[in-house]
Amino acid sequence: MNDSRKLINVINQRIDEGVKHIEEALAAKSAKSFDEYCEMCGVIKGLLTARSYLSDLTHQLEKFDDE
Repeated sequence: MNDSRKLINVINQRIDEGVKHIEEALAAKSAKSFDEYCEMCGVIKGLLTARSYLSDLTHQLEKFDDE
């Protein structure tokens, strides 16, 4: 595994940890208002979007390696 894939894996792990942390906070009903709830959901959406971009990048790197 090359360095770029290692870096992507580390970033994915951090994203997963962030999502899990917020999900646990939501499950514990820690949002004090609907606005705070929406903000937490927005952060999760952003993190999952970033994870999707990293997945696309990983596929592009694999295609590049195959050439």
